[in-house]
Amino acid sequence: MSAPAATLTTITTQLVTAFEAAWRAIQQRHPDVPEVVVTFGSGTLGMKAGQARLGHFAAARWQHGEKQLPELFISGEGLQRGALEVLGTLLHEAAHGLAHVREIKDTSRQGRYHNAKFKALGEELGLTLAEDKTIGWSLTTVPETTAKAYAAELDELGAALVAWRYAEVHATSKKKSTNLAVAECACPRKIRVARTTLAEAPITCGACDTDFVAEDDEGE
Repeated sequence: MSAPAATLTTITTQLVTAFEAAWRAIQQRHPDVPEVVVTFGSGTLGMKAGQARLGHFAAARWQHGEKQLPELFISGEGLQRGALEVLGTLLHEAAHGLAHVREIKDTSRQGRYHNAKFKALGEELGLTLAEDKTIGWSLTTVPETTAKAYAAELDELGAALVAWRYAEVHATSKKKSTNLAVAECACPRKIRVARTTLAEAPITCGACDTDFVAEDDEGE
């Protein structure tokens, strides 16, 4: 007799359980990695066609009693990559978590360019990092030694990755106004603002205290 089809609730429970277990395993090996609230959502919503945000570490996004907790966002679209690539995303975001705890500035350009300090943190966590001229040391690979260390977690992730999210459908874009720019902060939140206004002086986000930067200036 074949096994009953997994319910949506079961799928969600398996995902959360596997990701939280993998994060705990990372913490056991690297105690400076902080506690997080794991969330899942669209990694293509609001992105340009063909682009996706695979994961994101954001400090102080949740309140639990008297304690503020960071958020670990995982893209539903990225789940189809398989357990090893997903583990790479977890370790990548854990490196950002280390940077937050140790007060290390590991990125610039609104969190998009990953500098040499991020590379060192990623290597500390067992990643191999390659450099891209636009986003820096952000290209992540999990080497065989790290995969062996997380063999149990990879098995659990593999068993949980039975569904993934479709990418958002991007409508045919209309001709953009040359006078307006879409600017983004590190949250990331987006605003539409006249280019001349943005050029006059920085516009700072009150939530993350970083300046809004026009998408055209991000090199993506």
